[in-house]
Amino acid sequence: MRASLAISVIFGCLLAEPQSNRADVTALVRRFESAYRGSRTLRAAFLERYLDNGKEVRSEAGIAYFSRPGKMRWEYSSPEVNLYVVDGKWAWFYVPADHTVTRMRAKESSDARTPLALLAGEMKVSRICKSVEADSTSRANDPRGVVLRCNLRGSEESVRPVPTRGSSQSSYALFELNPATGELLRVLVADPGGVQVEFRFTNWEFGPAVEEAKFHFQAPKGVAIVDGELAGAGDASNQKQAR
Repeated sequence: MRASLAISVIFGCLLAEPQSNRADVTALVRRFESAYRGSRTLRAAFLERYLDNGKEVRSEAGIAYFSRPGKMRWEYSSPEVNLYVVDGKWAWFYVPADHTVTRMRAKESSDARTPLALLAGEMKVSRICKSVEADSTSRANDPRGVVLRCNLRGSEESVRPVPTRGSSQSSYALFELNPATGELLRVLVADPGGVQVEFRFTNWEFGPAVEEAKFHFQAPKGVAIVDGELAGAGDASNQKQAR
């Protein structure tokens, strides 16, 4: 009798643990959504790292701005100045040193920053994630952080994932959140080819005064506008001189 009772308790615990984990994940996602949904504008300092099979190949830093509906501005200041703007319709990437700006429709972009557009949208994680689960295999960068794995929706759905280099596996993103506040600490976007882009955020400001002009790009005179994918534009036949 005692043995049967012990077995029942063990199985009860095993069944309850996944349900508890799911409840914790759901509560944290809601806290994350709630923390950012109430602000029309956002600003934060960021560090962006590019990794290939776990090895860092480049890092950049700057200030990111977000504004509803669907607008972003990433001002890179280190190691060189460049600018990435999403105005709600177009995504622009401007490298002053190259005298070139790459433009493509925002909805067609597979840029690694695309999942972060949710901060300037409806702030519904389900818009970009097929599913969200706790990721016990990834170490949090911040001692306060909890890591969640977002399995990104496919290109046939409303939000495009990062490029998959022909792999049939799914792209995913890791969201590191502060469980006490719902604050976003880090995002790592990965594709099955081993390429990862990580964004670390600090100094979040909710509802800062940000000029609307920051979310519109006007190409300087003489700068070539290249239509195409942000990651690989460069076809000279598509270049047009800005007037």
